[in-house]
Amino acid sequence: MSVMTPPGIKTPGDYLENVMTIVKAKNPAEPEFHQAVQEVFDSLRLVLQKHPEYRSSKILERITEPERVFMFRVPWFDDRGEIQVNRGFRIQMNSAIGPYKGGLRFHPSVNLGILKFLAFEQVFKNSLTTLPMGGGKGGSDFDPKGKSDNEVMRFCQSFMTELQRHIGPDTDVPAGDIGVGGREIGYMFGQYKRLRNEFTGVLTGKGLSWGGSLIRPEATGYGCVYFAAEMLKSKKDTLEGKLCLISGSGNVSQYTVEKLLDLGAKPLTFSDSDGVVYDPDGINREKLAWVMELKNVRRGRIREYGEKFKKAIFMPTDIKLEHNPIWNIKADCAFPSATQNEIKAKDAANLIKNGCKLVAEGANMPSTLEATKLFLEAGILYGPAKAANAGGVATSGLEMAQNSARLTWTREEVDDRLHKIMIAIHKNCFETAEKYGTPGNLVNGANIGGFLKVANAMLDQGLV
Repeated sequence: MSVMTPPGIKTPGDYLENVMTIVKAKNPAEPEFHQAVQEVFDSLRLVLQKHPEYRSSKILERITEPERVFMFRVPWFDDRGEIQVNRGFRIQMNSAIGPYKGGLRFHPSVNLGILKFLAFEQVFKNSLTTLPMGGGKGGSDFDPKGKSDNEVMRFCQSFMTELQRHIGPDTDVPAGDIGVGGREIGYMFGQYKRLRNEFTGVLTGKGLSWGGSLIRPEATGYGCVYFAAEMLKSKKDTLEGKLCLISGSGNVSQYTVEKLLDLGAKPLTFSDSDGVVYDPDGINREKLAWVMELKNVRRGRIREYGEKFKKAIFMPTDIKLEHNPIWNIKADCAFPSATQNEIKAKDAANLIKNGCKLVAEGANMPSTLEATKLFLEAGILYGPAKAANAGGVATSGLEMAQNSARLTWTREEVDDRLHKIMIAIHKNCFETAEKYGTPGNLVNGANIGGFLKVANAMLDQGLV
């Protein structure tokens, strides 16, 4: 079936520009979504020359339009008996290669544009994992920070009362993300089970005694470090003795530090929204255990690290600054693991100036387009999020496999599978970048490698 190309659009570049204009017009005031689409499109010029069928079948117009979007009211009672109202979302972006799969984020910044960017990224990330998973994302503008366990439970139950109509183990399998950890997954799973009267693998990140997988909490951080090790291996180097900057102090950051210690590197930093803590002596296992207790149990702030460990320096966040002090510390490797767009052009310039050899993204889209461009121009090893942080969703896929088989694998078995998946992702990105004429450019490798699998599945399944 041929679809007419609009008149006046001759080159792949013109075509991509035209589709980008349509995306911006259809999705106004969603800058993060525009950025995520632009980043993928920048790589696809190379593909459209070889594959005119993607253009005639309007694959780009279809892949940038979610298959389904749900937005709903979430009313709940706080501990004072007052009614609170939040907004819930689920974006079911693409199911060409499997059921929708992607996290739920509970954070005041959550809106349609941010979730669409995350869902769009998720489609290609899930494609890269080698597992049969489509892409989705969801969440709410609810802030779990400062709420009691009972308030979080009442919110989660109200949220799931609506969400349960739209998800299922063969339809859409949500997971955790920022603000959604084991506690929240537990409350949501309980409510789903109560309403549907079925015990199924409808969520991942579950507790070990009720269907969870070993290594799931560690997976994003471990996977990111495995990916970094593969990047260094391509240059005949290792992580041994490397000085490493890690932003954030949540789940991803904590397990990035743990795996870096396993591989002989020296982690130097943690951060949160209040500021950055820099420990020139390095963060060892004892200090990491203290941070885990601070963040996961006491839910405290990272500035307390500076009070506990006297040599550490705490630098408060100054939002008026164009840059973040964490990226101006001399180090060999950087692992941005906090949130989107945390590395701006000035930060990228600082990292490069200070001799940073490698950036592996633990967070989703933590570098702006300008920062990404600087990394690529400088020729440093740069692992984009959709490849480097795919370990989390890969292990979610392994959790789904265990649920379907009614089995539990050992810690070693899951870790070994995760490691092999990260090696395969790096190989795919590295080889695809070479095949399309940009050797070493893992951004192109990841975007093209992820896109081809989904685009070909869409072609095979007809106009749906």
